[in-house]
Amino acid sequence: MELPHVRDMQASAPPVEIALSHAGVSGVQKAIRIRRGEQEILMAAEIDCTVDLARGQKGVHMSRFPELFDEAIDEAVLGEGLLVEALADRIASQILERQGALRAEVRIVARWPLRRRTPVTGLVTQEMVSLIGMAAANGTGSRRVVGVEATGINACPCAQDLVRGRAAERLTDAGYDADEIDRILELVPIATHNQRGRGTLLVGTADELDAEGLVEIVEQSMSAPVYELLKRADELHVVEEAHRRPRFVEDSVRIALKTLLDAYPGLSDDDFALSRQRNLETIHDHDVVAERFGTIGELRAELGGRAPGAQTALAGWLAPL
Repeated sequence: MELPHVRDMQASAPPVEIALSHAGVSGVQKAIRIRRGEQEILMAAEIDCTVDLARGQKGVHMSRFPELFDEAIDEAVLGEGLLVEALADRIASQILERQGALRAEVRIVARWPLRRRTPVTGLVTQEMVSLIGMAAANGTGSRRVVGVEATGINACPCAQDLVRGRAAERLTDAGYDADEIDRILELVPIATHNQRGRGTLLVGTADELDAEGLVEIVEQSMSAPVYELLKRADELHVVEEAHRRPRFVEDSVRIALKTLLDAYPGLSDDDFALSRQRNLETIHDHDVVAERFGTIGELRAELGGRAPGAQTALAGWLAPL
């Protein structure tokens, strides 16, 4: 019901006439149904949605955002489950029209239960990963991003090398020769400090990518994956695997991008990728981070031996051509 004599305050002139790059809502909690392959899963999701705002417009109609979210989600729930990036694209396009904006951006982060088996005992366990869908639309086109965020372990190579050197000194003092020391140190896992890592991989493309495949790339870029359920044999396997593959936070970013390009050779040079790694330190009171982004063409050129050039950022790539 429309109220009489109510002005459209959002359409009135603002006190300061400056255009805004983003205005909208953040942290809207919704239940969505997402299709991954043959499966459709009901997930809890958090949605952010913004539009640009003209310099002469006081505000956006905030109530229209959650209203449209419900409409788009109801269509997906009652009809066919969507890919998370397709749902983001649908919402962005509809918000663009409903708000009368020139550009809209949507980000959806859903918690996705991934079922798998432990590495030795084969017990079924459920791991929670984040499934990310993003889209930007400007009325003439749109671009989508699909991504994942998963947890693993990184074993520090620097500390491990220090421990290895000290162990070699002690073995020398104990009377072992150089060949014996090398053989012992190859057989025995070398101690180091571990970091729980959170890896993110985003891919901007019109192709449909398998989210489980992206999760595997992120986990394998670290020293070892983690499992919610571990028996002793599984725990031993994870610890030894991590110490056999010590990696810096920077290593994880580079390995994830190289593996992505190898796994998906059909990606276009105009597509986009971003890899980010954040590790929680155990012997320092801070976190460590690394990140690389760019078009697939930029990454391929650098991996092919060319000198580093431009690095296209996510915001720049999402602006439709």
